[in-house]
Amino acid sequence: MKPAPRKTAPAKSPSVAAKLAKAPHFVRIIGGEWKRTRLAVADKAGLRPTPDRVRETLFNWLASVAGAGGGNLPGWRCVDAFAGTGALGLEAASRGAASVLLCEQDPALVAQLQVLKTKLSAEAVRVERGNGVTALERTPAGSLHAVFLDPPFDNAGLYAPALSAAVRALRPAGVIYLEAARRWNDEELSSLGLVVYRHLKAGAVHAHLLQRAADAAA
Repeated sequence: MKPAPRKTAPAKSPSVAAKLAKAPHFVRIIGGEWKRTRLAVADKAGLRPTPDRVRETLFNWLASVAGAGGGNLPGWRCVDAFAGTGALGLEAASRGAASVLLCEQDPALVAQLQVLKTKLSAEAVRVERGNGVTALERTPAGSLHAVFLDPPFDNAGLYAPALSAAVRALRPAGVIYLEAARRWNDEELSSLGLVVYRHLKAGAVHAHLLQRAADAAA
């Protein structure tokens, strides 16, 4: 009697998550000179571009602070301290910011940012490979209109030093955008000399727009 044929388990199809991880992924610049320009999102651990809806709301907030029409940020000086894809800093430059520093540690992402800067002829943008906190600490005190902070969610130790360095670098009425996995409470922010100007939650993202406490009280 012949042995029964051995059954072979059917090959497992890749999970939806795995397919999405391998698929090309892009975010877009929402407004300004480079509106609709696509920015590639590399498949890298911890890389988490700010969702389009959150960025749209954020830049509406910033335009309100700037007091300029058309969602523009004329003359603004900004630092995107954990640039990643560059979505936040390039959005600011697209909307007329005079100076934007994109700071990133990953060499492949830095190279990608340099390519984008050249492609867009983005003269107001400077790309730097390095530590975002150190870059903020080197920035002249009181010189920045906006600082964008969206470090990897799993590196909680970056948040407090980044906020402290950002506060020192802010000009009067300047703002800090903080993206985190949780909402920062008033007591934590107060110890750093900050208050919440705006906040929203979208999925796993808590988006905070912060002011210096002294500016809010003025």
